[in-house]
Amino acid sequence: MRKRVRRVFEPGARLFFVMLMLFALATAFFEPIAAVCEGAAIIIVYLIHVRAVAHRRRNVVRYIDQITDSLDSATKDSVVHFPLPTVIVRVETGEILWCNTRFNDLTGDREHLFETRIGDVIPGFDLKWLLEGKNERSGNIEFGGTVCTAMGNIVRASARDGRGLLATLYFQDVTEVVTLKREAAERRTVVSVLMIDNYDEIMKNISDAARSNILAAIDEKVSQWADPAIGVLRKFERDRYIFIFEERELAALQEKKFALLVAIREITGAGGIPVTMSIGIGRDGETLAGTFAFAQLAIDMALSRGGDQAVIKNRYNFEFFGGHSKEVEKRTKVKSRIMANTLARLMSSSSKVLVMGHAQADADCIGAAAGIVCIARKNSIPAHIVIDEGKSPAGKLIAMLKRTPEYANVFIDGQTALVHADASTLIVVVDCSRPELVESQPLLQAANRVAVIDHHRRSSTFIDQADLNLLEPYASSASELVTELMRYICETGDLTRAEAGVMLAGIVLDTKDFSMHTGVSTFEAAAFLRGAGADTVAVKKLFQSDLESILRRQEVIRNARMAGKNCAISVIDHPIDRIVAAQAADELLGVNNVAASFVVFPAGKNEVVVSARSMGDFNVQVICEKLGGGGHQAMAGAQIKDESIEDVVRKLVQVIETVYEE
Repeated sequence: MRKRVRRVFEPGARLFFVMLMLFALATAFFEPIAAVCEGAAIIIVYLIHVRAVAHRRRNVVRYIDQITDSLDSATKDSVVHFPLPTVIVRVETGEILWCNTRFNDLTGDREHLFETRIGDVIPGFDLKWLLEGKNERSGNIEFGGTVCTAMGNIVRASARDGRGLLATLYFQDVTEVVTLKREAAERRTVVSVLMIDNYDEIMKNISDAARSNILAAIDEKVSQWADPAIGVLRKFERDRYIFIFEERELAALQEKKFALLVAIREITGAGGIPVTMSIGIGRDGETLAGTFAFAQLAIDMALSRGGDQAVIKNRYNFEFFGGHSKEVEKRTKVKSRIMANTLARLMSSSSKVLVMGHAQADADCIGAAAGIVCIARKNSIPAHIVIDEGKSPAGKLIAMLKRTPEYANVFIDGQTALVHADASTLIVVVDCSRPELVESQPLLQAANRVAVIDHHRRSSTFIDQADLNLLEPYASSASELVTELMRYICETGDLTRAEAGVMLAGIVLDTKDFSMHTGVSTFEAAAFLRGAGADTVAVKKLFQSDLESILRRQEVIRNARMAGKNCAISVIDHPIDRIVAAQAADELLGVNNVAASFVVFPAGKNEVVVSARSMGDFNVQVICEKLGGGGHQAMAGAQIKDESIEDVVRKLVQVIETVYEE
């Protein structure tokens, strides 16, 4: 009722006639005859008004119908002859309901097109991208030698039951664009730098004629390898080449695993030493200069990993090929002296020194850190070792150092170190060069001054903002590297007996009692530490095991099974001590025909650990790197998260088989 009253009193013609009738009624009290005349006039005018409004409404409706009919015919005609292939399909079933002639021409089927689904006409095509509404168009669709992309929208055909979704799709031919884009990508420039790893060694103490013959043989091997790629090859230094070719040729070189690495070893130099070569390839740079910079980074990476391998660097990551040869010791005392002077200079200009290694620091990590503390003490700079003592397997070494007055307050945790650090603090990372594996990542990220000392092969992720970067995969241990630096900074009397013993323990651990991965520098470092008071008997006692550990180690050995030609894999389904796993892997190498050993065990709820060892002929670092870990040729490991132990073992076996194939 209220709505009707409100509608009556809305402004307009109706309100006007209501007011006239009220005036006529008011007039009836005074002049009845005049009131009747007024009422009759009002009724006549109202009827005329109603008729005029109805006539006008009919004319508007007729006009709208004419326009609608014109639009319908125009729309139908334009859709039928639309320049893009168009099709209407039922979303639930993919059934084709209608299509224009352009779509018939695209698919080449004119008779049975309305009796099938669009997934049958265009194999693999679905409407998921349209239903989700995240993308305005589909990806590239290839069929019948044509590449298309689809656009479209969805409408509801029936409003009663809420069903009957229809999709109108428009197809755009992008074959030419895709072809041109593919050709442009295939013709992008790739820059490669080739370097003879051991040039000085193979040219030492030979005649000029022999030197010319070796260089000619190397040039011939390099040319034979490069010729099929139809690129530009130039020698720009005595031991370096630059090779420029197109992207399309790179796949063939990768497929052959860069055969030059094997072919070049057929050439021998002085003393029968085979020639080895490293290849650094840069691709996908924004400019030619950027691509060349990638090639330089790749060759540096190859050399820091021991050489005799190929490394590909793009704007996102590294790829590695080869790297199965043993490292050759190439360090010189000149380089060690320069590095020692640089480290001393960095310390002298720092307010304090914070030393840390990798998480769960082992004996080598603690030994190298103790050496850095000694160097800082020699330069009168306060130093601390950042470590989580509860997770370190080297508790005996930490206790040995803490018994000396020099180490009363040296060990601190990462949070305390982060609070005490300032802008002039020097962070020294030892026995690790990967930022995600250090003891305290927040401390590393906050540092302005960083020095890195590591003996592992360089991986795809590394600490690249270091002021000093000493990466020597030829060294046996980080303790050896620090000892070599100490010889140019400290005297034997500057070390405490505990420091000398801990550093010697680090070398003993990584060399397996000087039986693996040793060189001349290893024994020189051990002699220096022995002269500083290292007690070999005390070091031996540091590695003594209790009966329970020995029994657990035997359990690991009993579970070992052979994989590949000469690899032993032991899988333990419950957590074990990491030292026990490493010792078991070492003992497995004593079995006949075992060149490499792997111990796989869980550590926590979502982590699986792989501990790998070898005699040096089999590169376990390459294996563990493919699992997300790292290390060096004879000793490596990996920590895999969010995977079951069965999946890790399956992946490990596949990687071993792949390496054997290579």
